[in-house]
Amino acid sequence: MPLIAAPTALAGGRGEGGTRGSTGQKAEVGGDGTVSVTVGGVVFDRSKNGGGDSVGALTSSTSWSPPPCWYAPKYTPEQLQKYLEPIWEAGSTGYEWDADQREKYNADDEKKGFNKDKSGKGYWWGSYVDKSYPPGWDSCDEDYFWVDLGDPPPADIENAVTPEVLAELAYAEIRVPGTEVTLAPAEATKVNLPTWVWLDGAEFKPVSVTASVPEIGVEATATAEPVSLRIEPGTPDAEVYPASGVCEIKDGRIGEPYAKGKANDTPPCGVKYLRSSGDGTFPLRATVTWEIHWTGSDGAGGDLPDGTFGATQDVVVQEIQAVNR
Repeated sequence: MPLIAAPTALAGGRGEGGTRGSTGQKAEVGGDGTVSVTVGGVVFDRSKNGGGDSVGALTSSTSWSPPPCWYAPKYTPEQLQKYLEPIWEAGSTGYEWDADQREKYNADDEKKGFNKDKSGKGYWWGSYVDKSYPPGWDSCDEDYFWVDLGDPPPADIENAVTPEVLAELAYAEIRVPGTEVTLAPAEATKVNLPTWVWLDGAEFKPVSVTASVPEIGVEATATAEPVSLRIEPGTPDAEVYPASGVCEIKDGRIGEPYAKGKANDTPPCGVKYLRSSGDGTFPLRATVTWEIHWTGSDGAGGDLPDGTFGATQDVVVQEIQAVNR
């Protein structure tokens, strides 16, 4: 894939670092036109993500949320030296702190300072922040730490990138198609007659995002698969089918398209309104639940909390004495 020009790392966008970094930000364009950009030390491949005007992000069905900040490779020894020494020389951080920092990084040793004797054998890791600033965005306050290539990050540093952490970051990048359902009758439904509800199977398929850190050869893919649809009629004066209001996926489709002659049948997925909407409409909400699982470059994998994405559409309900369908 051809490499195209991109800003220096952390020049902006989601995942910009809390402190300035310089692991090179890259942007590559695939044959399908998908751009994958290094954001916060992580490259996201979104070529298998959901598309279209109505796509949206998943909301976790639990209190869990993706990491608001994380640690990833940020500097080579030479880059860290180039970044820190001007700060110390300016004296704006105070003599005592500067002296401690010089000692920590062995800055006075020309050959070994900043781990220059390990150049090409590891990276200084630092924190990156989700630029939407969710709760906890400022919790990654560890100072830079060194990790040799091939070694895992320290186990006691939360959200240092591993395949599982990358899977959680990929979760945040998943986009799924909108959930406007098909109704029959389409223009206006009738009081006390079943309205059939379904989702087109062609629009309803798994999507995935892969997150990776090429510098250390670690990656993970998070995949979202649709499993069910919840119907909320928008009024208590209604009955849903099934009674739980949750329609399960079957043969790649949720619900069943209406066919002539089924006007009085009970739909596998649908709603029956018990009163008219008068001069207005009822806000029918359709929410799809997506199961999320992940696989990583180390052979590990597992499940992440289900995600949901829904949409509301207006339904006209008319009251008539008789109808032919």
